Amino acid sequence: MSDLYQYFQNNPGRLIHKWLHYFPIYEHHFARFRNKPVTLLEFGVFHGGSLQMWKQYLGPQAKIIGVDIDPQCKALEEEQIEIIIGDQDNRQFLADLGNSIAPIDILIDDGGHRMSQQIATFEELYSKVAANGVYLCEDTMTSYWNRHGGGYRNPNSFIEYSKNLVDLLHAWHSKDQESFNVTPFTQMTDSIHFYNSVVAIEKAPQQPPSHQKTGTLSFSN
Repeated sequence: MSDLYQYFQNNPGRLIHKWLHYFPIYEHHFARFRNKPVTLLEFGVFHGGSLQMWKQYLGPQAKIIGVDIDPQCKALEEEQIEIIIGDQDNRQFLADLGNSIAPIDILIDDGGHRMSQQIATFEELYSKVAANGVYLCEDTMTSYWNRHGGGYRNPNSFIEYSKNLVDLLHAWHSKDQESFNVTPFTQMTDSIHFYNSVVAIEKAPQQPPSHQKTGTLSFSN
């Protein structure tokens, strides 16, 4: 049993609500940040339990920031944990937030789960994630729910939006430089991971890909 999942199962603190299959995903993407001076930003405070979990998991050097629209969440602040009250639908709030706390090593979007919120948060804050940080949007099953602004193959859903990011990841190889060119996303993104109800995007500075040949020819023609 991993440290993170063990903490969750024996939770001594505030209420946490998580899908169980998320824990291996968290471990895969967050383990490298443990016991380092990192900043984690999580949208969606709920009862504050997950913020306590990240604090315990990442260690005493971590700065944990939670964002929620509910003013009563401010009372959940404690050592290493800061709560910021704001509206995830407000792009100006998101932009100001990013400017005030960047660089963000880990960003978790577990907020309102509406398509407008998930897309606005990504567009305003992905550039504020550290050069080798990770951006994780969870509960993306709402991309298939009409009441959240989604729906199967709805072009306005976060899943369909993320599929377009896959194209940008490959823009180095475009033969149509006018309509499909390298973007800042291409230059700063290492990989995109799709899981059941989670999209995780790993950042790392990228150079134009190169290739080479080694070894001897097997055939003369």
